[in-house]
Amino acid sequence: MTRKDAFQMVLLSAFWGVSFLLIRYSGEVFPPVWVALLRSVCGATVLIAALRLGGRSLPPLRLWKPLLLVALFNNVLPWTFFAWGEQTVSSSVAAIINATTPLFALLIGLGLRESRLRGWVAAGVLLGLGGVALTVSGGMGGGHATVLGVSVLLIASAGYAVATTIAGRTLAGCDPVGLATTQLGLSALILLPVALAGPHPAALTSRAVLSVVVLGVAGSGLAYLLYYGLLARVSPTQLTAVTYALPVWGLGWGALAGEPVGVVSLAGVIVVLAGLGLINAPPRQPRAAVPT
Repeated sequence: MTRKDAFQMVLLSAFWGVSFLLIRYSGEVFPPVWVALLRSVCGATVLIAALRLGGRSLPPLRLWKPLLLVALFNNVLPWTFFAWGEQTVSSSVAAIINATTPLFALLIGLGLRESRLRGWVAAGVLLGLGGVALTVSGGMGGGHATVLGVSVLLIASAGYAVATTIAGRTLAGCDPVGLATTQLGLSALILLPVALAGPHPAALTSRAVLSVVVLGVAGSGLAYLLYYGLLARVSPTQLTAVTYALPVWGLGWGALAGEPVGVVSLAGVIVVLAGLGLINAPPRQPRAAVPT
């Protein structure tokens, strides 16, 4: 891995890590569906420009059904639900709950018999879930989380895992930038009539408007470009370091914004990271037989 790749991985984790705080600020003015809609529009604008400048290609029309499902589960549902959940859950706790996505992905893989539950993987799942439970209990005890908010965020995280599974089974081989552009475009089209039919933002503030624009441009558009660019140069295992960094960034950005970070939440982050580390640990190679 080059220094440039390492820098871009740090930048990507920072973009995704600050997204949770930007969602909270955006939600001060914009209803959840509007946060998801504006995020999709701003992100799609960046990706359309990259698509044209880079000569990339869109997925074929025959894949419209899985594309629609991926847009629904990877963008529409989680982006709306994170904005909804963060109305009653702090951004730092939300970032830690987001770390359950790999756990949901593993459980889906087990259900579809695409994964095997080895001993250390099972321990990783239990550790990860225990860490999230620890964080959530600390958030509720400190008044920074509610049962409804946490439930909504868990559904959103599960949506990401469902989308990953669908994409892996049906969209392999598509141009990643074209795929991301299509996802955000379809997400905007789905959300637009819902947003127009529901409650509208009232008094706009500069902080909320700037937050939702940065959320879409950096947290979605530029983040997708960084992610797929890195995936073409580094291994998926190396890229999982970004996943590990998100809860840490979430706590850091939340603390900078004045959100209280308790000892229980910090302990929860450590346990979650330990669980993710076990899940992603490479399988042990059998020892070679010693000749006698």
